[in-house]
Amino acid sequence: MSYSKAYYSRMVKAILALDYAQVDFCTGLIEAAWKADKQIFTMGNGGSGSTASHFVCDWNKGVSYTREHRIRAICLNDNVPTMMAYANDVSYASIFEEPLKNFMRPGDLVIGISSSGNSPNVLNAIRWANENGGITLGLVGHDGGQLKPLAQNVLHVAVNDVQLVEDLHLSFGHVTMQRLSGMPAECYVEPGAR
Repeated sequence: MSYSKAYYSRMVKAILALDYAQVDFCTGLIEAAWKADKQIFTMGNGGSGSTASHFVCDWNKGVSYTREHRIRAICLNDNVPTMMAYANDVSYASIFEEPLKNFMRPGDLVIGISSSGNSPNVLNAIRWANENGGITLGLVGHDGGQLKPLAQNVLHVAVNDVQLVEDLHLSFGHVTMQRLSGMPAECYVEPGAR
């Protein structure tokens, strides 16, 4: 078997093992925040950070474009100067929590993404949001780490492979974008078809 086929075979197994009801529930959290005109915050480190940024791009543009009522989403790891200032002057563990103190209001949705579930800066932000009226969602992999019991809501990709966890976390953002933009669930188009 080719390396790529083996990888994609593992991905298919991980996809089939997902709790689809929980995926739909978590997508509903984003929809509820949007409809209530609440702020949505995303955050993560490394690949999870790029996923957090990708979510915001897709939701702010892909869902909101051409609509009067728009999603209000901010990725906390997109403001590099602010992150560096807190990392340098306070601690790296505070880079997400501190901006939340500026912007989060009760009822806002705070999404922390961590494959291990053990990123201290994500844990601190989720803990602060929990204590200050936020609604929290953790996207985790492996055994869920500390984030799984800490977040009020969890999407758990229960595989021990960082890249597969990241692949499925990113796909959650795409599922959310397509659902909220009104795309039919059965919209597959054969390659080459128009």
